[in-house]
Order: sequence, then structure tokens, then C-alpha cells
Amino acid sequence: MSLSRLPEAMRYLLADETRAYLILATLMPDGSPQATVLWFDMEGEHLRVNTRLDSVKARNLRRDPRCTAVIPDPQDPNTFIQVRGRAVGFREEGAAEHLAALGVKYEGAPYADDGHPHVIIEIAVEKVYVN
Repeated sequence: MSLSRLPEAMRYLLADETRAYLILATLMPDGSPQATVLWFDMEGEHLRVNTRLDSVKARNLRRDPRCTAVIPDPQDPNTFIQVRGRAVGFREEGAAEHLAALGVKYEGAPYADDGHPHVIIEIAVEKVYVN
């Protein structure tokens, strides 16, 4: 199932005005999971997150692109979307602007992480589970 085929009753979790967070699980070199709560948005059928270029999650996804993302409802964490997919894009260009836009979405003002280069990671959806 792609996100475009997500049941209408669950699509609100992807809307900017919901301000739902994404929990991203990646794989460490030893195979153990590593999870992080992140801001996110969508571009077409891809989930997009923004992180420091040298972050553990960025290194993990460059080595092994498999990942799982969970997007819980901010009002009811028992309602969520789980996405299994792969990191298919790592874009440094425009990452500062993307981070600023995510700051507006989540905090009402542009956000900057001065002195730290960032990357936009695009995640292609392979499987979707809703609860």
C-alpha cells in the first residue's frame, strides 16, 4: 500500500496542521535498532525528514537504507500509521530551508541549526500498516 492509498480516516496524520511527529527506526552496524523522534513532511509519495549530516540516523541509512517510521496521533497514541521503507534520497541542497519550514510547521517560526550542515532524507514507502 502506498500512502496515496491510505484510508481517508488516517490521512489527517500526514497533514501539516496535525503536526504529528515521526518516530524513525534505523539499524546500527551491529543490527540493533536506533529510534529518533523527528519532524517530517511529505513530497509526493516520499516521507521527508531533516537531520544533521553527521547524525547516527543519517550514517545508518547511508549504510543500510531499510527503516521503519511510526506516526502516532498526537491526541491518541493508540492510533498510528506504521511505514516500512527505504531511504532513497539524501539531499544537502535546500536542507537549511527545509529545516526552517519544518520549524514553522512545528513551532510557528523558522528553525536554524547554525554551524551544523543538514541533509533531507527521502523515504520511499514499501508497506503501510494502520491502527
